[in-house]
Amino acid sequence: MFTVNGVVLDKIYNIILIGTANGTSWENPYSITISNDVPVELTSFNASASKHGIELKWSTATETNNKGFDVQKRTNDRNFQSIGFVDGSGTTTIKHDYTFFDGSTISGKVYYRLCQIDLDGAFKYSEVLESEEKFPSQFSLMQNYPNPFNPSTVITWQLAVGAHVTLKVYDVLGNEVATLVNEVKTPGSYEVEFQSTAGNRQLAGGVSVKGGYASGIYFYQLKAGNFVQTKKMIYLK
Repeated sequence: MFTVNGVVLDKIYNIILIGTANGTSWENPYSITISNDVPVELTSFNASASKHGIELKWSTATETNNKGFDVQKRTNDRNFQSIGFVDGSGTTTIKHDYTFFDGSTISGKVYYRLCQIDLDGAFKYSEVLESEEKFPSQFSLMQNYPNPFNPSTVITWQLAVGAHVTLKVYDVLGNEVATLVNEVKTPGSYEVEFQSTAGNRQLAGGVSVKGGYASGIYFYQLKAGNFVQTKKMIYLK
């Protein structure tokens, strides 16, 4: 063993080892670079379930040439598959926090891991996380709350499987007065607020809501695949 002092970082040094064995001399040249690079140091990686999926969170203490993280997932009987990519922070010695939301979950156990990829293409895997998502066992539409209401009320429903969902409000004559939801939803629990304020309103996805509601009885109807359920609510000015 030998020690060389006064080296300069990130500079190439040529070294020649010379020796003698059995009366024969030999020499081997080497080139080395002295660097203070630090690896991507993952300090935490965890998963937490929410109403509509699983949120992954992880942190790094240091990073070197970190292109980013390929987020991978598998179920019990499948290989890991990529479900998204999160950009890294290059080279840094500052702590960084990352998040990724997986909304395409299924009921049961799922497994996650990170594939950290360097700018030069080198990669390594994190530990594997196990998470379990429990979805509702059946479709259901709950009674709005509060009821009676003024000026707003919340409508909650549950989906056992993914489906195209419509949630509409009708007056006592059967006229449609509002479309609160009109899109595909994954399994889980959901809620939406119904506002009684006047004036036409535009919801996400170009859905329009007519204002100027009168006091009285209204009905809200949920359709999800073959599931249809209707409940009554009362608006009091």
